Amino acid sequence: MPLDPVPPPGARTRVLDAAEAIVRARGVHSLTLEGAAREAGISKGGLLYHFASKEALLVALMQRLADRITADYAAILAAQPEGPARAVRACLAFTFDEPGIAEAHERTAAVLLAAFHHDPALLDPIRAFFRRIRAEAVADGTPAGVASAVMMAGDGLFMARLFGLYEPGAEELSALRATLHGLLETAS
Repeated sequence: MPLDPVPPPGARTRVLDAAEAIVRARGVHSLTLEGAAREAGISKGGLLYHFASKEALLVALMQRLADRITADYAAILAAQPEGPARAVRACLAFTFDEPGIAEAHERTAAVLLAAFHHDPALLDPIRAFFRRIRAEAVADGTPAGVASAVMMAGDGLFMARLFGLYEPGAEELSALRATLHGLLETAS
């Protein structure tokens, strides 16, 4: 028996996908309700049913990105063995062991930067996620300095890739991961 085809995404999802594509390609200043509706293949009235304004659309877009990052991290955290430093090990895996996730987050980072430029408060859901994982990292028994070193190294790597500052090679990434893992093991 043939499988049922995957249903097409709903209008709300299509609008968010369209808005993300517009912001990523041309910036927040290029995002209009008309343009998002056109790119999503719905009427402006259909868009307004879900999003009353450009600001509401941007808030929903940032929340969706925060939800995506949160879900990705939760899956990685769940795969970590119980015990001390579980959250920090998840941060290491999030940075080094899940290249598909890292690449997806880097693609959407352009949206974060554009949103920040438009209104820094739009990043509040992303900030809340990072506050939570930082608190979890310290609460799981990892010394604060070690947790911060691991997390900040991951953040720095993310920023270096995002801005094209440098692209570390495989050997350098392996050495960095081993160094951070060693720091974590020494502290645990």
